Amino acid sequence: MQVSVENVGKLERKLTVRLPAEGLKSQVSNRLRELGRTVRLAGFRPGKVPPKVIEQRFGAQVRAEALGEVIRQGFSEAVEQQKLRPAVAPSIEATSTGEDGEVAFIATFEVMPEIGTIDVSGLKIEKPVSSVEDADVDRMIETLRLQRRSWTPVERAAEAGDMVMFESSASTDAGRVPAEGVERAGTIIGSGAILPALEEKLIGLAAGQESEFEVAFPADYRATALAGKTAKMSVKIVRVSEPKLPEIDADFIRSFGVAEADVDSFRREVRANLERELKGALMARLKTQVVDKLLAAHADLELPSRMIESEAQALARQAEQQAAQQGNPGAKADPALFLDTAKRRVAAAVLLGELARQNELRLDMGRLTETLNLIASTYEDPSEVVELYRREPQLMQGLQSRVIEDQVIDWIADHADLTEQKLDFQDVMRPMAA
Repeated sequence: MQVSVENVGKLERKLTVRLPAEGLKSQVSNRLRELGRTVRLAGFRPGKVPPKVIEQRFGAQVRAEALGEVIRQGFSEAVEQQKLRPAVAPSIEATSTGEDGEVAFIATFEVMPEIGTIDVSGLKIEKPVSSVEDADVDRMIETLRLQRRSWTPVERAAEAGDMVMFESSASTDAGRVPAEGVERAGTIIGSGAILPALEEKLIGLAAGQESEFEVAFPADYRATALAGKTAKMSVKIVRVSEPKLPEIDADFIRSFGVAEADVDSFRREVRANLERELKGALMARLKTQVVDKLLAAHADLELPSRMIESEAQALARQAEQQAAQQGNPGAKADPALFLDTAKRRVAAAVLLGELARQNELRLDMGRLTETLNLIASTYEDPSEVVELYRREPQLMQGLQSRVIEDQVIDWIADHADLTEQKLDFQDVMRPMAA
């Protein structure tokens, strides 16, 4: 095999490979011979199809498949020989297909950047630590009760926490909203589901009562006709309902899939779920911080452009899928809008992958199993989820990438200038600022 390499950019390489045609001819002969033993054709007994017929029927297809395999093998051997690490799949052009005694092709591709030894000892990392306390369990149980609350109509005036159904109209200098009739809406007072200034005006009103008052709407209000305007509101209360929280009894506990329907078992189940969520949130916070520090320390890192383009296209497809799920199936997302995010993701992947390679970090199978079991435990039938991951290579590959990435993050934290940051459970679970 003859190989030559040409640098056509900082990271782009052009690989020219020439191979003797014997390997191709051997593959073609073997494949045709195997077809002769297995193929079934009308008018011939199995295994008795003449080689000439096999050649006529399948020769072109077999040669194309064999050529592709020879080129793939040749490319793999060539990059290993030249100690190249392709960043993306190559673009390959066959320049000779064996008829003149050789197979030749040109492969163009980008390689991974040469980073050198990555030293993380100077990275100052604050590792968030937290635990689930009894008060956190109590708070979650109250949240679950609120989710299962029922509503009972009352004759009294509305109070904070009540559900209020009402009809309304608004008048501004620009006109009436709606132009005719009234709008019917509902809110739980104090929930913030509607404008807080409007919610406050509902307090003290009972079913059948009417009221008029002024409300200043913010500039970003969802109804453009009212955005940034002060309106005179006319409101009529249709119904006031008070909440009734369910008792924490056996029926309530069983509704969450807890077989032993006693309070202690329920609290253990709630605590286990919160601890699982906390573990994920702590890792997410640590990962964000570590990646930020790592990227800042390698801000001038040269990245393969095709990796960035591919990631931007993937992000655009995700955005389109989300739009479709939200009822907008025709939405198109421009990959150019995701280039900054894609660049950050690619840079993080390159650096974390290089750290794993330099420090010989291997996938921890025990951690992989633990993570898979944690994911599966959130579903009704965990064994079915585990089997799905084992059956679908793409799902398992994604999980493996996630686990090895978490291993690298932990390794960096262990070798960096680390201090611990004690946080309450609620602080950890609060969304991080973008």
